[in-house]
Amino acid sequence: MDQKIGLVWNPSKVSEEDLRSAIDTALTNVGSTGGDPDGDAAQGTPAAPEVQWFETTPEDPGQGAAAKALAAGCNIVVAAGGDGTVRAVAEGIGGTGSPEAELGIIPLGTGNLLARNLGVPLGNITAAFSRVLTGTASPLDLGEVRISFANGSVEQHGFVVMIGFGIDAHMIVETDDELKAKAGWLAYVESLGRAATATEVVEFSLSLDDERPAPEHAHTLLIANCGMIQGGMTLVPDAQPDDGQLDLLVLRADGAAAWLDTMRNMVWDNGLKRILTRADRAESSDSTQHLRATTVRAQLPHPHAFEVDGDNFEDVTGFEVRILPSALAVR
Repeated sequence: MDQKIGLVWNPSKVSEEDLRSAIDTALTNVGSTGGDPDGDAAQGTPAAPEVQWFETTPEDPGQGAAAKALAAGCNIVVAAGGDGTVRAVAEGIGGTGSPEAELGIIPLGTGNLLARNLGVPLGNITAAFSRVLTGTASPLDLGEVRISFANGSVEQHGFVVMIGFGIDAHMIVETDDELKAKAGWLAYVESLGRAATATEVVEFSLSLDDERPAPEHAHTLLIANCGMIQGGMTLVPDAQPDDGQLDLLVLRADGAAAWLDTMRNMVWDNGLKRILTRADRAESSDSTQHLRATTVRAQLPHPHAFEVDGDNFEDVTGFEVRILPSALAVR
């Protein structure tokens, strides 16, 4: 099948000149080796794929641009930007529950969480686009969250990595934008301490799959399709991007002893010990619980900050989540 590529790019992340130069280099390198960037030159190499460009805007972070790429007949849509751009493009091409085109990723943000989880080259546009040109598509689940706000409004969004409230969402709110621009993902580490003091254990209702809502208490709830965050830290070790499941992390640590229990659970129980014993499932503890479901519903007693693949939403009072198995095919 001939490749017709739609490049959805975020101009706030890279200049058009630099992006075009790197893309042209990848096209030249792949074309000169017959589709194998590590191979020898091939005779009769197929013509280079057509690449059409679609720019995002503050009003359209990528869903509309992805729709334009699909309408133009593109069978591969590449998200060139940060996590927000990747999320928007994934939503645009996988929201029906089955892939309308294959997804490619050129990571240009500070988090680049899906790229990290999938092993996409970071900091090298040419290498990332070469992977799109030569790679084979693999299935990727798409999460879908319906968010309720304090003012009564409701929004629906797709996600590919993780969503939630608590430390993760507060860490995004607390991160200094100027430091983020200078230090990249290290800025999130700086904000972690302030986020930990800003979160407090809250009572809320939680329902998994067909279960009735049950009372729960925690300061952090993460619902993940992928488990790795910045720095190679795996918060949700059971999360797999193509297993048709949502994996939950519930953190209840409140006080020094509970935080020590949480760190032991993450570093030992679900880190070194899991590697040594080759355990299949994550272990829970008094302060840390790992759960699994295909649908999740939660109701919060007070408005909270909530994050969706690194994008922050304020004044959230409830949410419903489901997983769309293999809704995407990613290179």
